[in-house]
Amino acid sequence: MTAAFAALLFAHALADFILQTNWMAAHKRHPAALAAHALTVLATAAASTGTASPWLVALMAAHIAIDLAKSFWPTRGLGPFLVDQAAHLATLAALAPLLPPGLWQPSPQAAALMALAAGMILSTRAGGFAVGMLMEPWITAAPAGLPGGGRMIGLLERGLIFALILTDQAGGIGYLVAAKSVLRFGAVSNEGKLSEYVIIGTLASVFWAIAVAAGTSALLAHLPPLGIPDLTP
Repeated sequence: MTAAFAALLFAHALADFILQTNWMAAHKRHPAALAAHALTVLATAAASTGTASPWLVALMAAHIAIDLAKSFWPTRGLGPFLVDQAAHLATLAALAPLLPPGLWQPSPQAAALMALAAGMILSTRAGGFAVGMLMEPWITAAPAGLPGGGRMIGLLERGLIFALILTDQAGGIGYLVAAKSVLRFGAVSNEGKLSEYVIIGTLASVFWAIAVAAGTSALLAHLPPLGIPDLTP
């Protein structure tokens, strides 16, 4: 069951945060966009689990139903996003025990690798969407900089935090935040709105990465070890 859940989680991360285009995301009520996303969900689930189980069709239908329901939500933002993702995760957990053994079973570490990859995607890409939605009300206060620079900083920040926790180097998070404080907070220290914007965004990004890394570590604890080195001196 845990291995199947890891495979489905990896498929979900790919379908929602890597392979879903902006057009698909913005036109959930358009039949063509909905069909394209549905086929992506089905294809990634089949590929990751190595099965052609009819339950994957049920997973696809549930995924699309959740997305459609979200498209009719009266408001947008972080709240609906979190509810949407929680519903998807609940669906994965419910269907994982029903799947037959797949091609990943002969390779004990395949599911663990998929869990690790899913965690990295959810930490970086999904975290970018979550933090962006949280900060949207204050977007006018965003500091000027390189086009897409803030987004790239966030991706790298969450990726590094995820890697630090998975290698038992969580203490390094403090140094990472301190370095960012010196390089970025100093530039906006005299601007109240800008400094608050940067602080809120940074704390949200760090919290998201820590939460996803903790969840990934818990999932990996129930899967065959990958031999990730403990870099503690």
